[in-house]
Amino acid sequence: MGDDGMAGMHHGGMGVLDPFSLSSALTWSPDRVFLIAALTGVALYAAGVVRLLRRGDRWPVGRSVGWLAGVGGVVLVTCTGLNDYGMVLFSAHMIQHMVLSMLVPILLLLGAPITLALRALRPAGKGRPRGPRELLVALLHSRYVKVVSHPAFTIPLFIASLYGLYFTPLFDFLMQYRLGHIAMMAHFLAAGLLFFWPIMGADPGPHRPGHVLRIIELFMGMPFHAFFGVAVMMASHPLVTTFTAAGAPPGTDLLEDQKLAGGITWAFGEIPTAIVLIALVFQWMKSEERQARRRDRAEERNGDAELNAYNDYLASLDRRGRRPEAAGAQAASPAGPVTPAPVTE
Repeated sequence: MGDDGMAGMHHGGMGVLDPFSLSSALTWSPDRVFLIAALTGVALYAAGVVRLLRRGDRWPVGRSVGWLAGVGGVVLVTCTGLNDYGMVLFSAHMIQHMVLSMLVPILLLLGAPITLALRALRPAGKGRPRGPRELLVALLHSRYVKVVSHPAFTIPLFIASLYGLYFTPLFDFLMQYRLGHIAMMAHFLAAGLLFFWPIMGADPGPHRPGHVLRIIELFMGMPFHAFFGVAVMMASHPLVTTFTAAGAPPGTDLLEDQKLAGGITWAFGEIPTAIVLIALVFQWMKSEERQARRRDRAEERNGDAELNAYNDYLASLDRRGRRPEAAGAQAASPAGPVTPAPVTE
């Protein structure tokens, strides 16, 4: 249906969708804003990879696959019939929310786009104004990024994206306008990126705690996520009014659809959590391997200086242990040490 069909269904109820099915949800129905954004993201990423390859540098294929899968996830939920159903069914909208906030960010972060940009962009020469690379580095070190990437900001933002949106009139207000709908989808993606970036992002950032703390941060937000899903499932009345007046497909029980939306929210947290844990363990192992290689190289450069110093330390302890024994032997002999007489003929 695209933009016009979506707007018509929402504002005037002029179009009525068929009952929800997988085939109808996957029907091509592009949204211009998200399609242009997705194509731009693929083009910029591909340009960076091509520049590295032409320069003779390597770029992991897995990172490219992760980026393409993330962009594909955006297209899947915004440029298909699922986006149309998301305007009239709470369950379809919640699928969009979960994919954009919990699955797509993980895939995009595995693509390491910031690292790619830092390697592909050419530094500005001396005496020249700062170029894109210098501006990106300055942004990464800015106070703004330090604040928005701190767990004290990202975790409440991630939680507020659920409770503050659906348990207040904010959702109904945003859904009245096409710009509000676009802003909401963009917010889901941004909140997910900010939440997962300090935890498992491959890109450099101002906050990089140890791997154990990252796992703790991951699980700090999950109970609130699960509780929200249970609360939606147990609600005995519609939480939002948008879908009661949006012209749902014939035969739709809106309260049952709301319970389905809560079940989707509750169950969806398991898969992304498992993916992040696997990525964290893999990154942890790679970090340990890098540290081991650095230690080996340091030992080679220093000529096993640490081992020699340790051996010298043990030898000094041994000498200290022998001194009391020698002193005791001298005290036991009143005549003192015996000096051998010179040999004469």
